[in-house]
Amino acid sequence: QVQLVESGGGLVQAGGSLRLSCAFSGGTFSSYDLGWFRQALGKERESVARMWRNPYYADSVKGRSTISRDNAKNTVYLQMNSLKFDDTAVYYCAARIAGSVVWRYWGQGTQVTVSP
Repeated sequence: QVQLVESGGGLVQAGGSLRLSCAFSGGTFSSYDLGWFRQALGKERESVARMWRNPYYADSVKGRSTISRDNAKNTVYLQMNSLKFDDTAVYYCAARIAGSVVWRYWGQGTQVTVSP
C-alpha cells in the first residue's frame, strides 16, 4: 500500500520561502505521477503542481514554485518562493500510477500559513 507523508509546512512571512517534502513508500516510486494540491479554508482543493517525467504548474504558482523528485530518496519536493497570503492552505501530496486519471493515494497534509 502506497503511503505518503508530507513535511515542511509552517508559518512564514509574505515574500518568504518554504520547501515541502513528501516521502513515498509502498510502491515503485518511478512508476507514479506525484502531485501537490492545496485546500484553503472554505475553498475547494486545487492542484498546485505535478510531475512524473515533466513538471506542470497551476497558473497561481507558476514562476514561484518548483516541483522536483529525488528517485533515490523516493521523495518529491515543492519549493515555494515569494509566498503570498493567498498561498495559505493545507498542502497535500498525492500519487497515481503514471498514465491513470485518479489520484488514488493522499498524504495527511501539512499546513502552510503566510502572514501578511
